Parts: sequence; structure tokens; C-alpha cells
Amino acid sequence: MDLHPGEHILFSGHPSWRSTLALYIKGVVLTVVVGAIVWFAVGHGAGIGAAIAVFALVLLVGFIERLSTLYMVTDERLHIRRGILSRRTQETRIERVQNVNTDQSILQRILQIGIVDFDTAGTEDSDFTFRGVANPGDVVQAVDQARRDAVTRGVDAPARPEL
Repeated sequence: MDLHPGEHILFSGHPSWRSTLALYIKGVVLTVVVGAIVWFAVGHGAGIGAAIAVFALVLLVGFIERLSTLYMVTDERLHIRRGILSRRTQETRIERVQNVNTDQSILQRILQIGIVDFDTAGTEDSDFTFRGVANPGDVVQAVDQARRDAVTRGVDAPARPEL
């Protein structure tokens, strides 16, 4: 993301590795199953090799999934970039943010990760969400700081239409 002149990054990050924990647990189960099947069907060495290959693939998929998503909050914009080969980018101006909601299950609270959902004015894109971020309160504080900076600069949320 190219920053505008005078624009400052308040938060930048990827989903936490803890957010891919479910993928890793499923991967371990798959590793054991594949390793056992190959162990009994072909032999001990092949079973161990297959298990190592599956486990390495699971680790690689989790790593790529995590690093292919970037969340950024600046004093002017919210930005989400997903993908490596193909890219999907979402961006909105900070003055369009109306509500910031966090969601954490019990497990997510233990892992200190969560979901931060942004309600934005005049946007058709209903899924403007930072998923799996570590310490979601830090994201909320960054957006709050950006909103205060916008008010200080004289930029405020758009007026709501009369009903």
C-alpha cells in the first residue's frame, strides 16, 4: 500500500499464528492417518516419509495463509490485502468507519486473538473484517486514534441521509 504524503501507519500486521491453530491440529490428525495408512500398506520408512511430507505441507499452507493477508490501519485509511498470486484488496477511508466491533470466543480469549469487524458508511462490502489478529484491542485503539486525528484535522464522518 502506498501511503499518502503525511499519512502514518498506526497498526500493521498479519493474522496471528495462533489463528491457524485449528488448521495445524487438523493437519496433525491428517498426518497421523496418512502416515499410518502408508506404514501398513507400504512399509515403515514410507509411512514415516509420508507423514513428514504431509506435516510439512500443512505447515507451509498455514504459513502462506497467514502471510498472504495483511491488515493495516493508518491515520487516513483501513486496508486489507489478501492473496499471493491473485490479490484482493479492500480499503476504506477512516472517516467512513461508524462502528468497530470485536468478537472473541473463550478459546480465542485464551489464545489472545480475535476478530475486529468494521461497520462503514456507504459501503456495499459487508465483510470488512480483520480476522485472527493478536490483541484485537490494539486494533480498536489504533482506529480510535485515527478517528481522533481525523476530527483534529477537521475531517469527520459523512452526514447521514435523512429518512
